[in-house]
Amino acid sequence: MAATIVFIGDSITDAGRREDPEKLGNGYVRLIAAELAARGDARAIVNTGVSGDRTVDLLTRWDDDALSYEPELLSIYVGINDTWRRYDSGDPTSAEDFAATYRVLLEAAQTRFAPRFILLEPFVLPVTGEQKHWGSEDLDAKRAVVAELAAEYGAAFVPLQSLLTDAAAQNGGADSIAEDGVHPTALGSTLIAGAWLSAEATL
Repeated sequence: MAATIVFIGDSITDAGRREDPEKLGNGYVRLIAAELAARGDARAIVNTGVSGDRTVDLLTRWDDDALSYEPELLSIYVGINDTWRRYDSGDPTSAEDFAATYRVLLEAAQTRFAPRFILLEPFVLPVTGEQKHWGSEDLDAKRAVVAELAAEYGAAFVPLQSLLTDAAAQNGGADSIAEDGVHPTALGSTLIAGAWLSAEATL
C-alpha cells in the first residue's frame, strides 16, 4: 500500500476540492500533486481542507480527516480564520489558545504513528485598510506559534508571509497574489506549492 500525504486546513487548502471529482481542489494541493506525479512519486494525496476552519474546527474532525489515513506526511495549513473571525464576527482566538489547540493536534498525530509534518505559515496581504492591522494586532503572534511548533516537532516550516509579500511587490500589488488579501490567485497558489515542495525536500 502506497504511503499517503494528507493536506488539512481551511479554504486555502480546500480550494473547491469537495466539488472536484479528483478531490484535490484547484489550489496549491493540486499543483503539488501534479509535480509529485511528474517525479514518479507514488504516494497517495488526500486533501481534507474545509473552508472557514480554525484550529478548533480541525480538532473536531482530526481523527476522521487526518489520523484515519495514517499519513506518512501530514501537512497543516491553518490560522488565518483564527484571526479573521476576530474582525468579521467578534470571535477572537488568542495566540495562547491557538498554540494549545495546535499542539493537541500535533501530539495526537505523533502519539499514534509519528508522521513527518509540514506546517505552513498563515499570511495576510492587506488589500483593505482594516487588514493592515491584522498582522500586528493578531496574526503575527500566530505566525510565530507555527514557526515555534515546527521547530519543536522537527517539522518542515513553510514561511509564506515574507515570500508572498515580496511577490506582491514584484507583481503589481497584493491582489496579484491574493485578491481579497487571503485567498490565493493562480500565482499565489503556484508560489505556495513551490515553497511547500522546497520545504518537503528538507525532511
